[in-house]
Amino acid sequence: MGSFKENLKSELEYKGILIKDLAALSGVNRRTIDNYLSTHNSIPTADAAVSIAQVLGVSVEYLVTGRESFQDKMISSFSPDLRLILQIAEQLDKPDREIVLNMVKLLKKREDALKAG
Repeated sequence: MGSFKENLKSELEYKGILIKDLAALSGVNRRTIDNYLSTHNSIPTADAAVSIAQVLGVSVEYLVTGRESFQDKMISSFSPDLRLILQIAEQLDKPDREIVLNMVKLLKKREDALKAG
């Protein structure tokens, strides 16, 4: 169980993401991220933590505490493509999520029909 600084640094290394890329993808200023990673031990605002966590594909809870919730553990057991689908779908508004859900249901019906022959 590490600090935000340690967990952020670890995730950046694990995912192979550069600080400048994290800044661009999250909308959090690069200098601000540098401060989180420096000895200053800065703690992000909730908005910044959420943005960073979304880019890294982890929960804010994990970044802050180093522990995953039960839900995070379940999601981490999914394949990378399913995790990406979930991450993207989570960012959609409700009507667009409903469209995606309907598409998935149609694809499943098609697959079932093909298997039934």
